[in-house]
Amino acid sequence: MSQYLFLAAAIVFEVTWAVMLKLSRGFTVGWASAAMVVAYAASLVFLNLACERMPISAAYPLWTGVGATLVALFGLLAFHEPLGWGRAIGMLLVMLGSVVVLAFEPSAT
Repeated sequence: MSQYLFLAAAIVFEVTWAVMLKLSRGFTVGWASAAMVVAYAASLVFLNLACERMPISAAYPLWTGVGATLVALFGLLAFHEPLGWGRAIGMLLVMLGSVVVLAFEPSAT
C-alpha cells in the first residue's frame, strides 16, 4: 500500500513542478524557478520509492497520465486555458487508461 502513497506524492510534486514551470516565466521568477527544481527532485525521489515496490510498467504510466491530466485541469481552472472537445476527450482517455493500468495491477509485487 505504501507504493501508492509514494506514487501519489510523486504525482503531487509532478503537478507542482509543472505549474511552477509556467509561473517561472522562462526561469525569470526566482522563487518559482527554485520551487520547480525542488518539486521536480521530490517527484523523482517519490517515483523511485514507488518503483521499488511496484513495476515501472505500472508506476510510470500512472505518474505521467494522472500527472498530465491534473496539470491540464489546473491549466483550465487557474490559467483559464481553453477546453476543446479534443482536449477533453484526450484527458478522459488518459484517465481511463490509468484506471485500466491500476485495475490490472497485481496485488503483490
